Amino acid sequence: MPTVLDEIISGVREDLAARRAATSFQQIEAMAAAAPPALDPLPVFRTAPGVAVIAEVKRRSPSKGALADIPEPGALAAAYAAGGASAVSVLTEQRRFGGSLADLDLVRSAVSIPVLRKDFIVDAYQVYEARAHGADLVLLMASALDDEQLSDLHDLATRLGMTPLVEVHDAAELERALAVRPSLVGVNARNLKTLEVDRQVVADLLPLLPSDVVAVAESGVSGPADVADYVRAGAGAVLVGEALVTGGAPAEAVAAFITAASGVRAAAAGSASAAPQDKE
Repeated sequence: MPTVLDEIISGVREDLAARRAATSFQQIEAMAAAAPPALDPLPVFRTAPGVAVIAEVKRRSPSKGALADIPEPGALAAAYAAGGASAVSVLTEQRRFGGSLADLDLVRSAVSIPVLRKDFIVDAYQVYEARAHGADLVLLMASALDDEQLSDLHDLATRLGMTPLVEVHDAAELERALAVRPSLVGVNARNLKTLEVDRQVVADLLPLLPSDVVAVAESGVSGPADVADYVRAGAGAVLVGEALVTGGAPAEAVAAFITAASGVRAAAAGSASAAPQDKE
């Protein structure tokens, strides 16, 4: 019985075949080579006050259907940046999420912060495509790739100057992800095979990440309290879409997430400084 993820990837492959027929592999490679150098998001992610917010341009989802019209993706991205977002995520999958590479182009031209191409990447063509359209990061889902594919696509994205965000949903996927020595790992509370959300997955897996890996909490965020919980669990970044596109005040929402996370970090620092110190 095909899962939701299987069905999405089947459609992704069909759409990919159509794009490859219109633009050859050699052409997309040349376009990627001609693009301005990718931005490195890791320094900002590691030093962002409170938490690094990766704010998403997301029109709809398989679980919720239509979320927001978003006639001007660039304007939304600019609002995210004004609120303090460290990066913008752009969903480019068309069938289930209503996105496109045109959205990626509009966002890239509107902001100077790093941009993530969020899609179901299953082929090297899509990685070159992401770079050609100005993406600085690319999502690689362990659930959609075998070990060889994950390693190859991670290496390719890195060679092109991009930062791969390797996404996992369980301990087995995390083990596979860490084998490619990623700098950025996302733990998704949503199981894309069933569309169920379990925020405990994030709380369980984030502490297992090495200290030199930037930990990203994904899905399950409805407000600042959820962001605070993820930061307590070890998140250095949060990727948020639905709560931002449906709330009506994207810049203010991003700022509220950062404020909530800053409060958690301040409290933790205060507790640490107040703890009794061992005497020699």
